[in-house]
Amino acid sequence: MVTRYTTLAIVLHWTIAVLIIGLLGVGIWMTDLKVSPTKISLYQWHKWVGLTVLLLVLIRLGWRLKHPAPAMPSGMPGWQLLAARLSHLSLYVLMLAMPITGWLQNSASGFPLTWFGLFKVPALIAKDKAAFAFWQQTHEVLATILMALIAVHLLAAIKHGLARDGVFSRMWFAKE
Repeated sequence: MVTRYTTLAIVLHWTIAVLIIGLLGVGIWMTDLKVSPTKISLYQWHKWVGLTVLLLVLIRLGWRLKHPAPAMPSGMPGWQLLAARLSHLSLYVLMLAMPITGWLQNSASGFPLTWFGLFKVPALIAKDKAAFAFWQQTHEVLATILMALIAVHLLAAIKHGLARDGVFSRMWFAKE
């Protein structure tokens, strides 16, 4: 019986987590800056890292299809199992939706998008002011929901880490 995630799943989890937390922090900060070379640079990096997160999440989902999650402890209450399933599903949906809505927002702005300047990323939709406003607002609302869900996820991780029930150690680098 598998009791831990694979090393690749653990590395992807923590890499994606750090990148998303960074993206959320920079996203909040950069939107209030005056137009400047710094703001433009931050937006560019935000887009590049956002696309990288999308790629890493797709890799993680592909890996997860072939390597299912370890079983939860047998004594875990049903409501916690349901909460875990729903929160993880919601996190995956948001980890995909955030970069896609950002990409749609950028497409509607009409600005060209590249990935780290290495190649051009195609626009998903044509330039459109109304679409830009819609995708911008959608991206911001989803960011707020994602921050709340991350907070719940962190609290659950801390709870399981303190309880030493084996749940936290499944995704940590060292065994409990």
